[in-house]
Amino acid sequence: MATGDVKLIGSWASVYVMRARIALNLKSISYEFLQETYGSKSELLLKSNPVHKKIPVLIHADKPVCESNIIVQYIDEAWSSSGPSILPSQPYDRAIARFWAAYIDDKWFIAVRSILTAQGEEEKKAAVAQVEERTVLLEKAFIDCSNGKPFFNGDHIGYLDIALGSFLGWLRVTELDAHHKLLDETKTPSLFLWAERFRNDPAVKPLMPETAKLAEFAKKLFPKMQA
Repeated sequence: MATGDVKLIGSWASVYVMRARIALNLKSISYEFLQETYGSKSELLLKSNPVHKKIPVLIHADKPVCESNIIVQYIDEAWSSSGPSILPSQPYDRAIARFWAAYIDDKWFIAVRSILTAQGEEEKKAAVAQVEERTVLLEKAFIDCSNGKPFFNGDHIGYLDIALGSFLGWLRVTELDAHHKLLDETKTPSLFLWAERFRNDPAVKPLMPETAKLAEFAKKLFPKMQA
């Protein structure tokens, strides 16, 4: 497909933009990446997503699609004959993947972010404990969903892998700020190994931001971060 048919409005540092980029890579879709400048919104973004006014926005044949998980599902359906299926084939498995993806966004990541916004060491320690508790739940979810295979989706990266894996760069930045390992080979061994496989997958590796660069960018978003 010609690059002009597909555009993605986003930012290199955005977890949610990364989800769309991974899905496009998995499907081998060529696209034009339109980088937004931090602190401002382009006219194209405001026109394409007038409701939420935020990235990512996928533009396919001049039609915008918004919200990261919706974009991933759209890519899977629009290019169903290209590359591996991103969503599980069985309705129940799709429902479970969507359930855990919502948990990641609504519960797990909220706890991770609270580490970077914590006021003082006691609040930070409580946030770390909450992240660890919720990560153990994701460890169990991985074991149940993967059935002994490399990814949540089985033999290859799928919807739930993308939902969680897109946070790995920011998770590393958070670990450095907290001086604490959040994805631990002892407490969550399956997820620890999964994370290495995910990072090194050809669809992901070129997109994974450098930790130092991301940590520098994070200081703009979270001024209270430790040096």
